[in-house]
Amino acid sequence: MTAAPDLRFAGLAATAQSLANGSTSSVALVERVLADIEDTRPTLNAFRVVRAARAREEAARADERLAAGERLPLLGVPVAIKDDVDIEGEPTAFGCAGDFAPATADCELVRLLKAAGAVIVGKTNTPEFGQWPITEGAAFGVTRNPWRLDHSPGGSSGGSAAAVAAGIVPAAVGSDGAGSVRIPASWTNLVGVKPQRGRLSPLPEKELFNGITTSGALARTVGDAALLLDVLADTGTRHADAAAREPGRLRIALSLRPAFTGFPVALHPQVRAAVVRLARVLRELGHEIVLAEPAYGLIGLNFLPRSLGGLNDWHGRVPDPLLLDPRTQGNGRMGGRLRGRALAAAHATLEVFHRRVGRIFDRVDVVLTPTTAQPPLPIGAIDGLTGWQTDRRIIQACPYSWPWNVLGWPGVNVPAGLTEEWLPVGAQLLGPADSEPLLLSLAAELEGVERWHERTPPRA
Repeated sequence: MTAAPDLRFAGLAATAQSLANGSTSSVALVERVLADIEDTRPTLNAFRVVRAARAREEAARADERLAAGERLPLLGVPVAIKDDVDIEGEPTAFGCAGDFAPATADCELVRLLKAAGAVIVGKTNTPEFGQWPITEGAAFGVTRNPWRLDHSPGGSSGGSAAAVAAGIVPAAVGSDGAGSVRIPASWTNLVGVKPQRGRLSPLPEKELFNGITTSGALARTVGDAALLLDVLADTGTRHADAAAREPGRLRIALSLRPAFTGFPVALHPQVRAAVVRLARVLRELGHEIVLAEPAYGLIGLNFLPRSLGGLNDWHGRVPDPLLLDPRTQGNGRMGGRLRGRALAAAHATLEVFHRRVGRIFDRVDVVLTPTTAQPPLPIGAIDGLTGWQTDRRIIQACPYSWPWNVLGWPGVNVPAGLTEEWLPVGAQLLGPADSEPLLLSLAAELEGVERWHERTPPRA
């Protein structure tokens, strides 16, 4: 067996290259990953399901294929997926308690990962139905932030983010229905990409949460996130090529005002300073920065029926709905009441918001906003709160990301630095339809000077 060099923070592409050139083996890498998962279970608690036996078998086969000269984008590379999609032989609990039957088939994204040669080591933790920007729950406990174990990595793709940020896996798949890729990426110093609606297949589902949710990529670098998207999209689009191109001179709107939510929102001064600093860096790179705000209007009226209606759909999939958090049960009941006329109206008015918000792109190429209003929340931030109090707490912390889920347009979180308390914060690069190549190109240019991937958290 080839000894594995320490590739914990080498990234996706570098790990794939090390396997292709024979400097390491998939078996060695997977053994190291499995050991790290177990070592960090008492601290990070990133994984709900660990595929130890199957991952070892798949790694051994990958090494045989590599030795025979076969080359695939991720052949032998260990990755993780969020526990909201199906992988054959494993349950999909989506953060919930209960005895879930193993899935009988792979979802399309898992099929594509396996076709690219990836070894899926496990399924990562997420809150119940992915509804909160933290990753905690009675079914699995608390998932913690590798930068500060007394804080959350965010959510709902918090397990995936924690696993990548800690160097357990080089990249992971998450999903984003209100910022659930971008928020944990922001709070763990990662690149998080929410692609355009429809870019990644939801199969076997027709759509996810009435169209507001899409799967996405979490990685340490833009290039790694783009590589993972190329595997998951399977459309011939070369996101990795876009990440390697110069974006050209762009006009970028700095937007610090969130959409209306009904709750007062205060942007934390250290988050504001970090985002404004990034705007200055972009200006130094030659881009024009202007102050401008998207005309969001009452876009929340479009979001709520689709989001809560999706929660209601998932209630019918759990073995025992009475095991759900009372707040989840309440949100599901509300979603059931909104499934009729309110949901139909949300779908009917979507183009109105496309036109209204999209007018900003008559004046600028990209919108730069905070990803969150606050730094990472402390562990237990919503413990003991009522449903209304929970909504207020999470909206005040994370009011910036969800409108782009309504619109279905792409967005990329880029790390914006660390607070005085050594907590990561991030900024969003947001674009109109079909703007992933532009956003990735701009993010990669920013990464070239910011070098955020060179920052690593303490060992968990």
